[in-house]
Amino acid sequence: QVQVVESGGGLVQAGGSLRLSCAASGRTFTRYGMGWFRQAPGKEREFVATASWNAVSIYVANSMKGRFTISRDNAKNTVYLQMNSLKLEDSANYYCAATKNIYTVNIRESDYDYWGQGTQVTVSA
Repeated sequence: QVQVVESGGGLVQAGGSLRLSCAASGRTFTRYGMGWFRQAPGKEREFVATASWNAVSIYVANSMKGRFTISRDNAKNTVYLQMNSLKLEDSANYYCAATKNIYTVNIRESDYDYWGQGTQVTVSA
């Protein structure tokens, strides 16, 4: 199995940027597709972005396209989420996840096999 640990969250003003990182350890990183989800208080967890094992297939949720970018560095066993033009409604706990389904675009929680503990992002006015 693989373990994933998120980092990079914090407090940022609206309009600012943050880059989240997710470091993976355990099994070979290229055996997994990677994704980001988020969950705000009182809301369901929602899909943010996903990248296939070789980053050829990348998909970002429509509401975040143009602001969020997912990338991965397989040499560093790390996936990133670059978040620009942050809005108040982007405040949430952001989770990194790994899936063994490496040949498909995975946007559902149930597609993912391993999850991190999350990193909090708070956007202030």
